[in-house]
Amino acid sequence: MTSRYRATKDAGSRSEPADSLSPRRRTVVKAAAATAVLAAPLAAALPARAAAEAPAFLHGVASGDPLPDGVLLWTRVTPTAEAIPGSGLGPDTEVSWVVARDKAFTDVVAKGSTTATAASDHTVKADIRGLAPATDYWFRFSAGGADSPVARTRTAPAHDASVTGLRFGVVSCANWEAGYFAAYRHLAARGDLDAWLHLGDYIYEYASGEYGARGKVVRPHAPAAEITTLADYRTRHAKYKTDPDLQALHHKAPVIAIWDDHEFADNAWSGGAVNHTEGAEGAWADRKTAAKQAYFEWMPVRPAIAGTTYRRLRFGKLADLSLLDLRSFRSQQASTASGSVDDPDRTITGRAQLDWLKAGLKASDTTWRLVGNSVMIAPFVVGSLSADLLKPLAKLLGLPQEGLAVNTDQWDGYTDDRRELLAHLRSNAIRNTVFLTGDIHMAWANDVPVDAGTYPLSASAATEFVVTSLTSDNLDDVVKVPEGTVSAVAGPVIRAANRHVHWVDTDRHGYGVLDITADRAQMDYYVVSDRTRADATSAWTRSYRTRSGTQQVERAYDPV
Repeated sequence: MTSRYRATKDAGSRSEPADSLSPRRRTVVKAAAATAVLAAPLAAALPARAAAEAPAFLHGVASGDPLPDGVLLWTRVTPTAEAIPGSGLGPDTEVSWVVARDKAFTDVVAKGSTTATAASDHTVKADIRGLAPATDYWFRFSAGGADSPVARTRTAPAHDASVTGLRFGVVSCANWEAGYFAAYRHLAARGDLDAWLHLGDYIYEYASGEYGARGKVVRPHAPAAEITTLADYRTRHAKYKTDPDLQALHHKAPVIAIWDDHEFADNAWSGGAVNHTEGAEGAWADRKTAAKQAYFEWMPVRPAIAGTTYRRLRFGKLADLSLLDLRSFRSQQASTASGSVDDPDRTITGRAQLDWLKAGLKASDTTWRLVGNSVMIAPFVVGSLSADLLKPLAKLLGLPQEGLAVNTDQWDGYTDDRRELLAHLRSNAIRNTVFLTGDIHMAWANDVPVDAGTYPLSASAATEFVVTSLTSDNLDDVVKVPEGTVSAVAGPVIRAANRHVHWVDTDRHGYGVLDITADRAQMDYYVVSDRTRADATSAWTRSYRTRSGTQQVERAYDPV
């Protein structure tokens, strides 16, 4: 998503059984950022205690992509003081892992080892198999006599299991400089999550001071310059992984993550990004390759089809989850120069991914078909808004502040792909498709109409729950007014112009909890009291659900 305003591989692991702007950015590009000396920003990425504790597990541990028989484990070891993330320094280091049915590790079910090297930034992945479905496990890593923290993970239900319920945390848009990650802490404290979904913008690429909280830097990130190189992206990922609340959530449940634009650069598309200046910031192809490499090194995510994040996971007979990559294959966002939003030659998914999604939705035999979707698919007409609301909203969404009434970075900018997908759902009578979305820094509960212009007379093909940002600025932040001020005015206006929108909160920060049973899928929306405070509290604010077979959203008056 636009800044809204601007001031691996498993490194040869082995496992064994236990018994064995304008269209261009308006800010001045600092070309020197691409060649800046890395020592100082790299050093800033780690706590001071790193020099005194080597080897050490300073970035916590994590798990992800749960399967019925396995899960992907992750850590990063700091073998020596100079082996700072992104430095390319440090010796090869043997790292072992152990997985058990109990936190005390008296019932060990798997163990193994691998070598962490500078080539993978001393990150480690272990793809553990042979586990029991729908089971809690505990794991840790060890190296040179040092043990990592102990973490919990959980496998998915068996493929053909009758599952009574699933519960996922849902998050998006975590801007380090805009505040603290209290939302992660509150999700970790629940203790009832089967997994948590990160729908993109796990990191942000900006230089320090470019995108904070209403223009204020709450806590500086590293490196200080905009990240463009492999070393830069590694350093930024490492900085995020030092956050105690993020570590806490990774230690409590497996993550299922997709990327959006800021894992690369603002408003990225297949051939570039708004926040990339070809030449001055290197070649886009090189920057994209570096960003992807760092992502797969530092995230517990299995590289999927075509080396991207689109893949599918299944949770018994209750739900499957199709995860999309809406950056790697998309055409450039529509403008006068790059084509119309209705141009059938333009795509947000790419032909192969759209065919894969359609085939998977049609073949699915689960009760619910969830789609992890980084940008909003429900149409959103903004042209009817008054100028005092439209201009700040345009700024938030990165739209021209005059004359353009759609957000071309969302599915609204690629209407032919959306039309084809929704027609496929209707013509094949595919029910219970729920899009889970981030990016827009606001919370929404939407029907997804086949024809928004005639809705509700036309059918709804699916539903959509959109979670707000963890910390990134939303509409009241752009206008710089007290929280709730804009939402009280903008919400009713937006709903009046978009009859498929049941609710929108333009102003607050937080997270979602998705609870699924055979009868309904319900999203509980939570907000944090103050993103700029590390001790922020959390409170439930609204709930919406879709009942099986309806393809429509309705309000629920209590959280699950």
